[in-house]
Amino acid sequence: MTRVRARRSFRDRATPEAIEAVHTELDGLWEDAPFVPDMDRMTFSTAVIEAASNVVQHAVPETPTPVELGVDICIRQSSLTATVSAFGAAQPDFSEADAGMPGADAETGRGLALIRALVTTVTFTRQDGTNTWVLSRDATPSGR
Repeated sequence: MTRVRARRSFRDRATPEAIEAVHTELDGLWEDAPFVPDMDRMTFSTAVIEAASNVVQHAVPETPTPVELGVDICIRQSSLTATVSAFGAAQPDFSEADAGMPGADAETGRGLALIRALVTTVTFTRQDGTNTWVLSRDATPSGR
């Protein structure tokens, strides 16, 4: 495995202000990783923000304690990886998540389909009251 070239982490209550903080972390990350092509930056950032926004908008607390959003982003020369966690959240309902992109009239349901279109892999795990999505994007080789 190649060495980590840049890393950023965030963890706080899952509020709209947390999304701004994740944006700020991403901005700083790209300053530390100027070798990442603009297209990779844009698509990966969009996927990370979409996943974090889904936690803020849709995560339901498992207990009376508010849900916390955690985002850990790791940049290697050949890959971009983000771990987006909903700490203290109930298990999400994925009943419509595998249906693909919803119709043009749908008001919800595009988030996971968009994320899947923007990254190479998406995995989900649940352990000890935490829902975790790992988003990976293979980096575009230099010179493309």
